[in-house]
Amino acid sequence: MAIAQLSHPIRIRKAYKGPIFPSQISDQEESLATVKKLFATCISCITYLRGLFPESSYGDRHLEDLNLKILREDKSSPGSELIIKWIQGCFDALERGYLHMAILTLYPNPKEPEKVTEIYQFKFKYTNEGITMDFDSSTSIESGTKRGHIKKASILLLRKLYMLMQNLGPLPNDVVLTMKLHYYNAVTPDYYQPPGFKHGVNSHVVLFEGEPVNLQVGVVSTGFHNMKLKVITEAARVSDLEDNLFQENSVSEVAPQAPDGDEEEEGSSNQVPRRSIELSQQSSESARKRRKVSEPLRRIVLGEETR
Repeated sequence: MAIAQLSHPIRIRKAYKGPIFPSQISDQEESLATVKKLFATCISCITYLRGLFPESSYGDRHLEDLNLKILREDKSSPGSELIIKWIQGCFDALERGYLHMAILTLYPNPKEPEKVTEIYQFKFKYTNEGITMDFDSSTSIESGTKRGHIKKASILLLRKLYMLMQNLGPLPNDVVLTMKLHYYNAVTPDYYQPPGFKHGVNSHVVLFEGEPVNLQVGVVSTGFHNMKLKVITEAARVSDLEDNLFQENSVSEVAPQAPDGDEEEEGSSNQVPRRSIELSQQSSESARKRRKVSEPLRRIVLGEETR
């Protein structure tokens, strides 16, 4: 099943045409399509395994032994239809080469968006050869166009993401879902807003009830694009996670640190966790203060009865 068509049916249909992930990439167009699929699959995985939307909001796709649940049109679930529009907005920014980060955030109180429960940060890079999708990790898989590497890296990423989602503690009964988009200022026009988004505030600090832990999921490189995924939540909510699933020298690792800012923050895995963490480091302070940010036209507010 493909992600359902809403305002851009052709583009969403194309995103899931053919094999889910190819064994090799030959040009930038194929790379872009792969990054879109991986991003949409990850968002679908997160929302499904966190129980945010009903079963009717997902279709089935199979990838080796993984049964993937992919978001689709469901008029009985306005929230799932709205997040599909967010995904389409990200596709628009990716196609233009503007998107730097997409940050999916869950928090319990609509009046206190800075007090969060979970953060999912996707970071994108555009290489000279093409697009790369970077899932925040200190060790990347430089797959390029080598046969089989991209598919294997994507499957590994999804397996680890599934393991992580299944080991997270339960969400609060009521939860708000939002997504902020950060851009590469040098190439993004001031007036640009992708479909479904508006100008947002670049907040640098979020608060957790307990000590936050940074879960480095991994990285996939296509030779044209990179995409990273980082998950941040309270350490107590992942206490049952097996240490060997996220070893320091593997593609995925667990490290207590803040989300990335504009630059790569190498060697920060030993940073002491804080209940209040900065979303942007200050090594390029003036540029980061001016970073263009978008937020959704509407947030998704979910109660226990709607999930």
